[in-house]
Amino acid sequence: MEEYIAKWHRELAIFCRIKPLIIVEGNVLDVYQYPTEGSTPKGSILRLPEYLYYYFTDLGYKTIAFYDSMQGFYNSCEDGHIQEFAKITNSQFDGRCIRCDFKGKTNSATSIVRAAVTQTEVPTAIIMNLASRYIVSPDNVDQSEVDSFTNLLLASLEGRDVRTENGPLKNIVIMIVNKVNDVPAWFYLDNPNVKTVSISTPSKEEREALVKGENFATFFAADVYDEDIPYYNEHPDELEKVQDKFVGLTEGFSFTEINGLRRLCKNEKTHIRQMSSVIDLYRYGVKDNPWDSLDVNELKTAKEDFQKRVKGQDMAIVKTLDVIKRAVTGMSSLSASAHGKPKGILFFAGPTGTGKTETAKTLAEKLFGDESCCIRFDMSEYSQGHSDQKLLGAPPGYVGYEAGGQLTNAVKNNPFSILLFDEIEKAHPSIFDKFLQILEDGRMTDGQGNTVYFSECIIIFTSNLGIYTRNQMGVREPNVTPDMEYPEVQKKVRAAIEDYFKLELGRPEILNRIGENIVVFDFIRPDVAELILRSQIEKLTRNLEAEKRIKLTISDAAFAKLMEKTLDNLGNGGRGIGNIVESLLINPLSRYLFDEEINGNVNLSINDIDAENAPYALSCTYEAIG
Repeated sequence: MEEYIAKWHRELAIFCRIKPLIIVEGNVLDVYQYPTEGSTPKGSILRLPEYLYYYFTDLGYKTIAFYDSMQGFYNSCEDGHIQEFAKITNSQFDGRCIRCDFKGKTNSATSIVRAAVTQTEVPTAIIMNLASRYIVSPDNVDQSEVDSFTNLLLASLEGRDVRTENGPLKNIVIMIVNKVNDVPAWFYLDNPNVKTVSISTPSKEEREALVKGENFATFFAADVYDEDIPYYNEHPDELEKVQDKFVGLTEGFSFTEINGLRRLCKNEKTHIRQMSSVIDLYRYGVKDNPWDSLDVNELKTAKEDFQKRVKGQDMAIVKTLDVIKRAVTGMSSLSASAHGKPKGILFFAGPTGTGKTETAKTLAEKLFGDESCCIRFDMSEYSQGHSDQKLLGAPPGYVGYEAGGQLTNAVKNNPFSILLFDEIEKAHPSIFDKFLQILEDGRMTDGQGNTVYFSECIIIFTSNLGIYTRNQMGVREPNVTPDMEYPEVQKKVRAAIEDYFKLELGRPEILNRIGENIVVFDFIRPDVAELILRSQIEKLTRNLEAEKRIKLTISDAAFAKLMEKTLDNLGNGGRGIGNIVESLLINPLSRYLFDEEINGNVNLSINDIDAENAPYALSCTYEAIG
């Protein structure tokens, strides 16, 4: 493959010839793959100071010194360099390093740096490592710290070039910091001799260079690699698919973490085709991925299983299962631009009480064997401007930082789950920024700096958008009604959702991430209402017989009264039917059992229901069993 040089390396190559002081910030504690052949073999994995040492050695620098506040000046790669450095700066060398304090006006580390960059005898590079730790606070420096940074400021202004047989080389200082504002702002702002270079986590091209280059074989135990590689030599396209998937799933990983994956892959004797499986082991500490152990035959009967719990929503069930089947077959990752995206994204819309939450719970039980794997977030609780901190955790220094975020904690504890965001339109608009990152990248960094991955989750949003709209006077009025056919309901609800995201919220990109996965649930129609009513009565009957040995029979007349009240209350959907059963059947039945002192072992018939006068009452007869 074509050689790739990291962006920060290319910036360094440009500015080290024109700037005497470069501040390197960002992902500086990582390790890096040296991209070219030179004083160290190409592909060597190095920490940043050593990487810079070999880089400047290859440029022709004769004196390269490392500095940190613990050891002073030293060179862990080549002792001869530090001896030469002591000579040109007139510093006292103890045989291993030049010990000195960072602070001060004279005899300090910064006065030695200033002497080194202003001499013209030997081209010198000074790598000041862990520079974020030289002072306690950049906003509250004492005079000795001011003097030290003034020395560095003067060094950047007074730095000289050294003539060599290969042309002039600039004496240079590299300061390695976690972030640039770890040093006083007056030191680098508006200073034309200072350049800041940022190092991010490895790009896709850098990860490809590591995985597809000379180091690929080192990911595997020697015997495993020797066994597998002949097949992939004959099928290079298959090998590229394996490597591309690994590269995609390691987006956001540091080189150190990828190196950890390499060791884990080798230790677990992982085969080439299973290379990506170690990522779950590394992230979650588990070998068994529930997605891999799903019984395909279970999904073949899933529609019928869903219909037992969710009545009258056949179109919604089919569309939901299509998304799940796409995830199970691996088709989601084939169509996605990023391998780390969530397994599936669904947007459940439609009237209240039509089975949206019940569908999510049924899905959790079907996929993960437990309804509790559906983790619900009521978005009305996240309507304030600071609500994103409740979800993701407060930043350092704020109340609740130690507790973490409710969402990030839930996913860390159970990465294989369904995340149900109920009534998403009630969330504060700032939360949509977080959702955008989750839907696009499949990961999120919490307030404590830990990366949480959503790539094994199904994300479901529910909403009542589109059921009501506001007219020109701002009055709320129905947008869809039960007398409309389902295709018309679906069309009008989808149009209202699109208007909300595009016009009212101004976030069409959220809608783009959801794509065609908007699932519109239908109103509870009269025939479906009867199915739901019979289902709830059957459940009550079963439980009474199992728990109290009360065999319940409901007459046609009593059922007709329940059905009549149910049809009058269809606006509240399935929940409304449950309320009817509770108020007209369960509550008066409980009263009757209590008043008649019936504890069990009876055949009980409900002959009629007084459904007009509260408190509602039952007309019953019973006889003891045995």
